Amino acid sequence: MKYNKLGNTDIDVSVICLGTMTWGEQNSQAEAHEQLDYSLDQGVNFIDTAEMYPVPPNEGTYSKTEQIIGNWDKMKTSRDKFVLATKIVGPMQAGYIRGGDYKFNKKNIRSAFEASLKRLKTDYIDLYQLHWPERPTNYFGQRGFGAAGNEEFTDVKETLEALNELVKEGKLRHIGLSNETPWGIMKFLEASRKYDLPKVQSIQNPYSLLNRLYEVGAAEVSLREDAGLLAYSPLGFGVLTGKYLNGARPEGARLTKWDYFSRYNKPNGVKATEMYCQLANDVGLTPTQLALAFVNTRPFVTSNIIGATKMSQLKENIESANVEISSELLEKINEINELIPNPAP
Repeated sequence: MKYNKLGNTDIDVSVICLGTMTWGEQNSQAEAHEQLDYSLDQGVNFIDTAEMYPVPPNEGTYSKTEQIIGNWDKMKTSRDKFVLATKIVGPMQAGYIRGGDYKFNKKNIRSAFEASLKRLKTDYIDLYQLHWPERPTNYFGQRGFGAAGNEEFTDVKETLEALNELVKEGKLRHIGLSNETPWGIMKFLEASRKYDLPKVQSIQNPYSLLNRLYEVGAAEVSLREDAGLLAYSPLGFGVLTGKYLNGARPEGARLTKWDYFSRYNKPNGVKATEMYCQLANDVGLTPTQLALAFVNTRPFVTSNIIGATKMSQLKENIESANVEISSELLEKINEINELIPNPAP
């Protein structure tokens, strides 16, 4: 396994991070614990979850993923062997979390954080992330930003002060953002410097062969500010494996179960996927290996958040850490991207 520094901290995290959003919906607790044990044995020391999980979110399963992780025996015996990340939910169209109050103020951050600690059955969290901006921006399926209006959102300084209280209490080590824009990232970095508050160490945004928008603006921030990307959806909800080509809908697969995940499977996404799958075949890789290795080897990526419902998928995902992308192969990947750029925003 390969490791990178988390931001400018002294923490080494595996280039493969174990994502957990299927646990409690598509995966049982027993299956989740099997994934955790196997991943830890393979050198994966980074686990990412969220209070909102599993996905798709609903009131009946809210926080079930954190509870499953909290019930894992290694939470008691090997807590120092892995890095645990979770997130406070951002604005969403549901009222069952904190009565629909999604502000990143001191009250909500304290409430959400303490609840996550309890569910995870741990004394501390290594990385706590804001799941998406409180501002109305960076929605799934939307490119660009409309004109700013009179939106009200919590001052960044207040949010950082609330997180700093948790750091001072020894309950939190570091902070990160998710689904953020370059402007948002820089506002947090600016405030942390100005007021001597915790620095953002990571950005968790979507990034894959079907969505390389992070490269425009945010990648430079990651490299210059030591706040690397934690790439999620590196397989585009499984689309880049090729399993949905020719209209296939495998039993139990995410796009078979839930149509609203289909932004990766629109016509241009399908065309690009066909081309990437053919390229993978031409160079002796599986489509999964090609897609994940591309993400693993980008210089602004700290860790690649993979997710699996089957152990066979998990094993192939983890093995991608050993696959290199040559300059010649990268050139061919870029040629496809130039033909069909970012078909899945």
